[in-house]
Amino acid sequence: MINCIIVDDEPLAATLLENHISKIDHLKLVGKAENAMDAYKLLQNQKIDLMFLDIQMPHFNGIDFLRSLSHKPKTIFTTAYREFAIEGFELEAVDYILKPITFERFFKSVERVLRNITSSGEDFIILKTEGIHRKLSLTEVLFIESQGNDIKVTLSTREHFISKSKITDLESVLHSKGFIRIHRSFMINTNYVTAFTNNEVILGHYTIPVGRSYRQEFEIFISKIFKNKLL
Repeated sequence: MINCIIVDDEPLAATLLENHISKIDHLKLVGKAENAMDAYKLLQNQKIDLMFLDIQMPHFNGIDFLRSLSHKPKTIFTTAYREFAIEGFELEAVDYILKPITFERFFKSVERVLRNITSSGEDFIILKTEGIHRKLSLTEVLFIESQGNDIKVTLSTREHFISKSKITDLESVLHSKGFIRIHRSFMINTNYVTAFTNNEVILGHYTIPVGRSYRQEFEIFISKIFKNKLL
């Protein structure tokens, strides 16, 4: 569970964020503050993983408040003003969302945090499929296939899910998690490789082609993983 707080002096904006948070099982709202001083008290009294922080607040704006913290939680700026975006990202904010905030935009931002903060350390992705947001453990994912504007995620159980995402977006996240892109349309979980040639990879019941432009990277991967084991 990810403990989060809302720091915003606008009641309607805070209520909207609270409603968005309630729709995501892994988020737990543990407090709300209307100004920086009240927010500081919340941060001192309990462990906060994620802070939704407005910028224009009385007495002490959100940028200066975050800059003043020696131990900064993951922070998503929520504001009506575009001009502070550069300063926000210089403070290593997770995201900078402009009001009014739709749930779709909110979830896209929170997903970045969910990929990196879990209480158990489990690696997972969250994909919107069939109208719901589904959590998939990376150990379950066999391969990912690009299908136009969608991706098809196939699991080791042979189940599959379709989601409105781009394979390039997942590639940057999963590259360090044991996944490798072997084709313009395919990214595989290398833990499931059971056989291979220069032109294809076998993952259990599935045979995946190796694209010409990805062949060199795949060969480097094979040489590293199976070093001194190739006969």
